[in-house]
Amino acid sequence: MTAGRILVTLTLLTAMATVAACGRKSGLDTPYEAAVQAREDAQKAKEPVPPEPAKPEADKPFILDPLI
Repeated sequence: MTAGRILVTLTLLTAMATVAACGRKSGLDTPYEAAVQAREDAQKAKEPVPPEPAKPEADKPFILDPLI
């Protein structure tokens, strides 16, 4: 490999690593939390408010949960 080809490869790898590291660093939002946030945002912006989300049900244990 020539020096130019190595430089291009390293540049592309650096660019890919930079793009892959972009994003929000926090926990995931549940659908319920996202719906509540959408309602709050609509109220602040004085837009039509989406319907109120239903409360999530309690998490039911699954038979294979102990394996995880």
